[in-house]
Amino acid sequence: MTFQEKLYQNFIEDKRYLYLLNGLGNTLRITVLALLLGLVVGTLIAVVRTTSDKTGKLRILNIIAKIYLTVIRGTPVMVQLLIIYYVIFASSRADKWLIAALAFGLNSGAYVAEIIRSGIMSIEAGQMEAGRSLGFSYAATMRYIIAPQAFKNVLPALANEFIVLLKETSVSGYIGIADLTRGGDIIRSVTYEAFLPLIAVALIYLVIVMGLSAAVGKLERRLRTSERK
Repeated sequence: MTFQEKLYQNFIEDKRYLYLLNGLGNTLRITVLALLLGLVVGTLIAVVRTTSDKTGKLRILNIIAKIYLTVIRGTPVMVQLLIIYYVIFASSRADKWLIAALAFGLNSGAYVAEIIRSGIMSIEAGQMEAGRSLGFSYAATMRYIIAPQAFKNVLPALANEFIVLLKETSVSGYIGIADLTRGGDIIRSVTYEAFLPLIAVALIYLVIVMGLSAAVGKLERRLRTSERK
């Protein structure tokens, strides 16, 4: 069988390329929702931890946050996905992709929390003191003075977390979601040809990641340029 015939068999015949397109849509949908959830969870955890470190308040919440970080960062994301789907939501009728987005969002939140926390802690203590001396409360100082500077510092790292999250969603097929990787596997199971479907999946991921990496690099250059002005 020629290469052209293999291409036709794997992608054109019976419109098998739709497995990849539909899978890509599911992958992006899970990734975007998980990213938003991770940002919310990570920001809350970071605020709790930094507030506890700086003021000594929220100690109980800080302990809970540390347990969350330890468990999430210390166990594989695939195991977390399986536990959430087969144990926590075993009797749920929720869409699989929503459960997957929840699992990946909670996982990403642990890493986002440390990224944001490092950004907040990198701001000089004098910034906080200056804000308080101007009459701002602790919360207002964090919101209007500390947070904007910290966000600017960690924005490239957050963008890189998005890239990592995109690739991590490739294990969604373990709970029966027809994501991009699963789409390639379905084609392989039909045509008994492993090379072309898997290479196609890899190339799609590679193109997306290269595009995102280029965007991150451009963002970092803009931030460096703005700092010089």
